[in-house]
Amino acid sequence: MSEREEYMAGVPCWVDTTSPDPQAARDFYGGLFAWEIEAGAEYTIARLGERAVAGIGSAPLASWNTYVRVADAEATVERAVAAGATVLLGPVGGIAVVADTAGAVLCVREALGAQLVNEPGAWMMSSLHTPDLSAATAFYGAVFGWEPEPLGPLTLLRLPGYTGGEPGQPIPRDVVAAIAPPVPAEHVPPHWNVNFRVADADAVVERVPALGGAVLAAPFDTPGFRSAVIQDPNGAVFSISEVVLPQPSSRS
Repeated sequence: MSEREEYMAGVPCWVDTTSPDPQAARDFYGGLFAWEIEAGAEYTIARLGERAVAGIGSAPLASWNTYVRVADAEATVERAVAAGATVLLGPVGGIAVVADTAGAVLCVREALGAQLVNEPGAWMMSSLHTPDLSAATAFYGAVFGWEPEPLGPLTLLRLPGYTGGEPGQPIPRDVVAAIAPPVPAEHVPPHWNVNFRVADADAVVERVPALGGAVLAAPFDTPGFRSAVIQDPNGAVFSISEVVLPQPSSRS
């Protein structure tokens, strides 16, 4: 089990969805991922077993949000502004929301985060979609100390000194996020995508329509993964990925 008790500064640590209809979100994700979700509160915690995996809150616009753990939200915002960010919220209560130089929104928080990651039904990783790779790597390097490394069409973002993931995984264990291949902003608005791990991508996608969501991209294969893009009943978009292990070759 990928259980977590702490996150070092500079590591993405939490995800939540905000929505104009939090109850619809609770019903959808509870049915999709078998999350156990508190009822009635303005901001609720979703759990797998007893481990917190995500938050569900109320806001006029539906979105999925990624948070990076920081030691000092105010100092982090100062660095972000110096690097060209726009402050959207805070810092207040150890939390702030900023838009990077391309407009992609990211949150920071001083509190710790998800207690279970990289397991079916839990958050796996967030990826940045941006039209300007050079500007993005410069911005996140200045704010969090992330260092870029190309991996095929992707760019991995590494945090020196961090050890995450699992022993033997195919990517370095100091990887904290990834940048998708750049595309023009008019085709894909700059954003941070939240990706959840699932045991069977096709089975999860089959449940989406009955729960009131929409499948924006049917299951597709990339090296090591079978993924899909989903929109919840409120309009928040996220992705899912099934880890596909290579099959041993057979001999006749």
